[in-house]
Amino acid sequence: MLARLRQWIGIGVLAGCLLSPAVAFAQQADSLLPRAVILTYGRFNDDSAASSISTELFEAHLAELSAGGYQVWPLSRLVAAITDAKPIPEKTVVLTIDEPHVSAFTVAWPLLRQYGFPATLFLATDTVDRASGETLSWSQIRTMANNGIEIGNQTASHPHLINQDRAYIIGQIARANDRIKAETGTTPTMLAYPYGEYSDAVRDYAKGQGMRGAVGQQSGVAHARSDVFTLPRFAMNDTLGSQERFRLAVQALPLLVGDVTPGDMRLGENPPSVGFTVDPMMGDLSGLSCFLSGVGRINAQSLGERRIELRFDDALPAGRSRLNCTLPASEGRWRWFGMMLVAN
Repeated sequence: MLARLRQWIGIGVLAGCLLSPAVAFAQQADSLLPRAVILTYGRFNDDSAASSISTELFEAHLAELSAGGYQVWPLSRLVAAITDAKPIPEKTVVLTIDEPHVSAFTVAWPLLRQYGFPATLFLATDTVDRASGETLSWSQIRTMANNGIEIGNQTASHPHLINQDRAYIIGQIARANDRIKAETGTTPTMLAYPYGEYSDAVRDYAKGQGMRGAVGQQSGVAHARSDVFTLPRFAMNDTLGSQERFRLAVQALPLLVGDVTPGDMRLGENPPSVGFTVDPMMGDLSGLSCFLSGVGRINAQSLGERRIELRFDDALPAGRSRLNCTLPASEGRWRWFGMMLVAN
């Protein structure tokens, strides 16, 4: 089990722990912090894509959500609840789909209808307009939009945004909004950052274009204190979507942190200096583990009682790296905080 967990999520020693007073305090705090888990899928039953999940495994996820008493919301409902400080029921889950692949219509949507679950489908509109045989058609998208699927914006051409200027970023979001409205009659209010990459500027431009919330690709749990324009998601595919890993994700708890450095995922120095301060509500930090994708466990140094600083031996490779930090909670659950770091 330990080896599989390391492969799935890049976290360290996951030994069980007794319920200490500190854990009990954190458990009580959890009851006061509304939260929800957002899952993201790519393609369905397409062996040619690493982002794909089999029909059988996807249906197993839906069956467990149904049998386990989970409440499945569209993303906009969760964003509204966080924004307006409204209640979020225990065991709330959001399902998102990040590719306009035809399998979203032929495989995922019939199963979602069968279980009565909504989902949010993000579109890069230029991909749809190219109309290849593997891409959703606007007719299929309209059918889904009229039957329980929320349509979100993933820009027009799905570019890397963090190195682009203001006019380009705004144009990408606006052009996709215009196409989706022209085809479905509704302007999206939810955005998925292409490749999960964003900066403070990208976030602000999205907000200025009428977006009400946005999701990245860093792992973690959305909660009442979350910035609704940088919401985390757990990826699900054939490699990362086993039932064990699915249960780990949907039962995860937030690891509350602040004063995160660097403040921007685009690195100014490499190796980076990464740090964060853990909220006292999280209790004892002795079980905290941090792992970096493709590297393994990262040395986490405690400065004072709550400050954690991470030290990297080597520069990160060009492109995206994912950092996951976890802390054991009660009943076999895990607190989770994730970051994406982008090196040039």
